Amino acid sequence: MTDWSRDGLSAMSGTLPHFLQEPDDAYIVKSNPIKLRCRARPALQIFFKCNGEWVHQNQHTSLEHTELGTGLKIREVMINVSRQQVEDFHGPEDYWCLCVAWSHLGTSKSRKATVRIAYLRKNFEQEPQGMEVPINGMIVLHCRPPEGVPAAEVEWLKNEELVSSLEDLNIDTRADHNLIINEARLSDSGNYTCLASNIVARRRSATATVIVFVNGGWSSWTDWSECNVRCGRGVQKRTRTCTNPAPLNGGAFCEGMSVQKSTCTSPCPVDGGWAEWTMWSVCSSECERQRTRECTDPEPKHGGRLCDGAALDTDNCTGDLCIQDRKLLHDVKVPQADMESSNDVALYSGLAAGLVTVVVLIIAVTLYRRNQSEYGVDVIDSSALTGGFQSFSFKSARQGNPLLMNSSMQPDLTVSRTYTGPICYPDSMEKELIPEPALFDPLPDLKVKVHSSFMVSLGVSERAEYHAKAPSQTFPRGVVQEIGGGGGTLGGRGKSQLAPIQPALVSSMMTGKRPLRTSGVFGHGGGRLVVPNAGVSLLVPHGAIEEDTTWELYVSITQQDSSALSDEGQEILLSPEVTYGPPGLTLSCPVALTVAHCADVSSEDWNIKLKRQTQDNSWEDVMTVEEESTSCYCLLDTQCCHLLVERPGCYALVGEALTQAAGKRLRLAAFGNMEPNFLNYSIRVYCVDDMPHAFQEVVSVERSRGGRLLEEPKTLLFRANSFSLQVSIQDIPQFLWSIKPFTTCQEFSFSQVWCSSQSPLQCAFSLERYSPAANQLSCKISVRQVKGHEQILQVYTTIAENEKDTVPFFTQSDCTITSQTGSRAFKIPLSIRQRICATFDTANAKGKDWQLLAQKLHIDRNLGYFACQTSPSAVILSLWEAQHQERGDLDSLASALEEISKVQSKHSTSVDTLDRISKTIPSSNSTMNRSSEELDANHT
Repeated sequence: MTDWSRDGLSAMSGTLPHFLQEPDDAYIVKSNPIKLRCRARPALQIFFKCNGEWVHQNQHTSLEHTELGTGLKIREVMINVSRQQVEDFHGPEDYWCLCVAWSHLGTSKSRKATVRIAYLRKNFEQEPQGMEVPINGMIVLHCRPPEGVPAAEVEWLKNEELVSSLEDLNIDTRADHNLIINEARLSDSGNYTCLASNIVARRRSATATVIVFVNGGWSSWTDWSECNVRCGRGVQKRTRTCTNPAPLNGGAFCEGMSVQKSTCTSPCPVDGGWAEWTMWSVCSSECERQRTRECTDPEPKHGGRLCDGAALDTDNCTGDLCIQDRKLLHDVKVPQADMESSNDVALYSGLAAGLVTVVVLIIAVTLYRRNQSEYGVDVIDSSALTGGFQSFSFKSARQGNPLLMNSSMQPDLTVSRTYTGPICYPDSMEKELIPEPALFDPLPDLKVKVHSSFMVSLGVSERAEYHAKAPSQTFPRGVVQEIGGGGGTLGGRGKSQLAPIQPALVSSMMTGKRPLRTSGVFGHGGGRLVVPNAGVSLLVPHGAIEEDTTWELYVSITQQDSSALSDEGQEILLSPEVTYGPPGLTLSCPVALTVAHCADVSSEDWNIKLKRQTQDNSWEDVMTVEEESTSCYCLLDTQCCHLLVERPGCYALVGEALTQAAGKRLRLAAFGNMEPNFLNYSIRVYCVDDMPHAFQEVVSVERSRGGRLLEEPKTLLFRANSFSLQVSIQDIPQFLWSIKPFTTCQEFSFSQVWCSSQSPLQCAFSLERYSPAANQLSCKISVRQVKGHEQILQVYTTIAENEKDTVPFFTQSDCTITSQTGSRAFKIPLSIRQRICATFDTANAKGKDWQLLAQKLHIDRNLGYFACQTSPSAVILSLWEAQHQERGDLDSLASALEEISKVQSKHSTSVDTLDRISKTIPSSNSTMNRSSEELDANHT
């Protein structure tokens, strides 16, 4: 043996084995076995011991080599551990193995290495939940990964991109797998996913949508606008917008009013006036003296006119005796011929002056009489009769009659308009309801010469009938049959008299009318309820009533004097008092209540409020029409108001005129019939608030009298300028008919008209014909507000010889259907409605699409109300249904959806959905009532 060998053996014999590599913990993935390695020096033998038992020598793989520097032997041993071995072990601890190495000096043991089967379960113990947080708020997304061996590591993804807390100090992902964003920013909105992974698998949690919203804030108020009148009491306003900041991503809308109004007074122009003349100056060398005056009594202000006339006055200060050529004028000799000529001039001048004075007086008297004849000399105070409810909507059959109005006349902006409110439903055969022919047939084509109003103004053989105001009666009470031959019969020529209607007669006229109330039974499918001829309807959306539940709903119009007005006396009633119930009704979404009104809403001269009656019969303010409110929604159209309400009760619109430019619409109509003596013809003119239900009472009264409509009703705008209303009759054929002198014009005071509370005002004219052969009557009836608008009712009629031949008229056939339930009550089929709601109610990172839907449907005010609803889109569609209940065409809705699809063209899914919905919507009345099943089939 060499020296080197001897030294090496000596070293080996004096050293215990030292492990250069110990077995590591291992995980068995699926069915793949793992290798455990062990290496030591110096080592004669190395064996593995697993779970306290020696591993058989045949299962070991050994490698041996000598270290060059020391000559020591290094031994390396490996074994394989299979999945089956680990699964078959059932010890109190995990499967383990260690190495034992031998040398001449002794043995050494390695560390224990555990062997476990790796796995990762599918379900997360806790998944992150979507949330909406305000800007600068804290976002905490919790995540507990699935159970696994080894334990899963967690990462976060935002919109499929890895979130790193190292790059963004505002984000912390170290706290127990949770994602924490300390201060939320708009850019933090997105879809977050928790990602768990180990050596076996990778698991994804459900996506959590985080929306960072911004609550709206009011901007500063703008400066007050200029007063809207140049002189007197007016209104000014200032506005603010919900843009500081603007609400984003479904943030709350600003609470409060966006517009403030205040009364203002503009100084009226003051015309200048002359002050007193100064004293005369000292006589000058030219024999003149002067005096002056100033335009200071008062001074012209605010654009007023300057004083008319001269500020300087001169006069001869010597009485025309001024020195001429150093001689006084009276010393100058005047020839005799010149003296006589001067006397003649003075005489003729005096005569001419007297003649001119007489002519001026005659002209003045003539103009005065003519002016008073036209504007109120023959004025009789007429009074208001209590009037009635229910509306009438005239058809256009008479428009082709050339005698109604001259086609060359300029169009009148105040002419009558057809009501757009609901009248009644078509019956099952969908036949058009046609009025009975007696009164509303086209007027006969008479060609009667119309005399000028100058003959009327002379008051020759003219007669009138006057109806005095009856004491306050409960309104309305219906009607009875003929009363005294039309209220004030004239016994014969020369015996005309004013015949007031007695209170008892008025009371009897107002009885026997059917109550303005309708009801129906509704369930989960919803429906529509209509008060016939009243401009009032109730829309119950689908799903507003719980399933397997039915309610008997009713809508009624109060028929008593209004109690909704305040004691201050500045408010007037602009709509009927409408009640819907029953009181204990529970709804899951608002109903749409449509009510007609008579306010002129084309300008901002009104302060209109919605009031509700409380249990103690008092009235409380719900909201103003311009107010932002979350308890109620009010959409004011030209002729009706659409309310979204949930609480049953009695509602009414009241208004306060802010300026004299505020106006309300009056409906004017003229009726006539022969009196029992067959010589006198009675013409009655009615003025009533322009609402469907109010005019119906007039129709009921005239039906009982057998009256005929002489001209289609027209609309007059009545301003709040405190001037009265005058009704005059003109152009009566002078040699055929007569009327009592000085009764051609009758007048209603401003308060009678302005505060009429829907009670009809009536004035009557009694005409007497000279001969029974005169069977044609033509005249004009002028209804005008002093310093305001005017309307002309043109009368052409043929007088019936026998009143029994006159068939009483009806406004239209009685409605046979006042309620509809289910899909036929709605314009939008249920399947399309549900798809629209599902599309627009879904939240996304850019906000809620229902806001864009409201904007395209021109419902862009008080959006905070819809934001509080469970399904904003459904409530918006209900409001659209109420607006378009008379128009069955759904083209406007389809067009709005097409526009929205263009706006959101970047989101292909929503675009495809909107395109499919807009193409599925029927575009004509013939397809409007197809069921949703048919629409789905066609779409498929």
